[in-house]
Amino acid sequence: MLETIQDQTIAPETYDVIFPQLEARLSELQREARSAGIPIVVVFEGWDSAGKGTHINKLMQPMDPRGFKVWSINLPTQEELYRPFLWRFWTKLPARGAIAIFDHSWYGRVLIDRVEKLIPKKAWKDAYNEILNFERQLTDDGAVLVKFWLHIDKDEQYKRFKKIEKNPAESWKITKQDWRQHKQYDKYLEAVEEMLERTSTADAPWTIVKTHDRRYGRIKIFQSLIAAIEQALIAKEQAKQFEDTKNNVLEKPSYLPEVVIDDSVLKTIDLTKALPREEYQIQIKQLQEHVRELEHEIHMYRIPVIITYEGWDAAGKGGNIKRLTENLDPRGYEVIPIAAPTSEEKVHHYLWRFWRHIPKAGHLTIFDRTWYGRVLVERVEGFCKTQDWQRAYREINEFERHLTAHGTVLVKFWLHIDSDEQLKRFQERQQDTSKTWKITDEDWRNRERWHEYDRAICEMIQRTSTSYAPWTIVESVDKYYARVKVLQTVVNAIEAALKKRRKK
Repeated sequence: MLETIQDQTIAPETYDVIFPQLEARLSELQREARSAGIPIVVVFEGWDSAGKGTHINKLMQPMDPRGFKVWSINLPTQEELYRPFLWRFWTKLPARGAIAIFDHSWYGRVLIDRVEKLIPKKAWKDAYNEILNFERQLTDDGAVLVKFWLHIDKDEQYKRFKKIEKNPAESWKITKQDWRQHKQYDKYLEAVEEMLERTSTADAPWTIVKTHDRRYGRIKIFQSLIAAIEQALIAKEQAKQFEDTKNNVLEKPSYLPEVVIDDSVLKTIDLTKALPREEYQIQIKQLQEHVRELEHEIHMYRIPVIITYEGWDAAGKGGNIKRLTENLDPRGYEVIPIAAPTSEEKVHHYLWRFWRHIPKAGHLTIFDRTWYGRVLVERVEGFCKTQDWQRAYREINEFERHLTAHGTVLVKFWLHIDSDEQLKRFQERQQDTSKTWKITDEDWRNRERWHEYDRAICEMIQRTSTSYAPWTIVESVDKYYARVKVLQTVVNAIEAALKKRRKK
């Protein structure tokens, strides 16, 4: 496909008339997008010496430098290799109203990594779905995603390499690796063709820019970006007329699979399960010692572990986490308490703040509340639109699949008690001066919506308990039983992962 694209040129006098107008319009649109809270992500991919640096520089000049950030992406560092490959891109995403420009991007996974055989074939093949999921999540959240492939043919690349080498001030730019890739032009071309075909979507299409004529390429880049921002601004304005309100009943979206929600899921849990104190003390000590041994082993085998806690207020999450971590080496784990999002977190995709805390391989991270707030508190309290929390089931499943595909051990706990037990614990906290800080007006208000939360929990469990990231419901009326069950579940999950790793 790329070899059939014809050279196009633009006369200097025409360029001199058009380009200043485009610069002025882009500057204006940057301000409008900032006011509208629209994040913009611009991706530049292309052949070496196709002019990415020059075109990015021209793109930056008319814009307010306080509103954009340019990321130059090279091969991943060791620190980045210890995390899922999209981690380093999630952490660089712009806030709403800001612009991120990527000089190379996540597409290195299916180009350089593929052709140079830096990763197994399965890894780069799987990356296509991960990339498509990632980009759809961004655009569903309102981001403008514009992707440019800057194209030159093999002969033109050869000419540019030679010209640069003859210039003493620039000859350093052409390396042995550049010439090596030039010799593999046809292999890269095959990878590029497949990449363009598989990842050019309605919401995130590729714009192919043949840059033999740099003036023409510059005009096309500006025009494409301007058109995309204008379209996003119009769409945002139109969306205001269709805001989801209590009187606006939405049809079930296509991304929400048909599932018969069983509201009795939690009612079937046997909350009478208990453990005598003497037996508890023996088991908890053994399990804590075992977990500490496993902590050292996951570090040796570079296995990342994520443990998530959700549950009813006063179900015992804090005490449970304390027993889990009591005997661990503090250098190997971190506990992330999740509260209401900060002002910085609110202006990013809701998954952004969780991606930032993904542990590197060999470490363990415990989340005290998680991304499931999207389909629990945000749903019940109306903090997000209906279509947002409905879409979140798919996004969460994709997020967790990406983690586990990287080799992460993901253990998810729901700590369960009934309404009577919660009331009892609330009253005890009010009467105990050392625990009154644990009970708030918000806890009592949430309790009044028990049935709404109950239904949301049942749907959450049924839509997001997967083969790769199942839920474990922990009977938590008896805290001894709950603590032992959690530790034993963690031990079993880590042991299963280590067993697979030891065989390799």
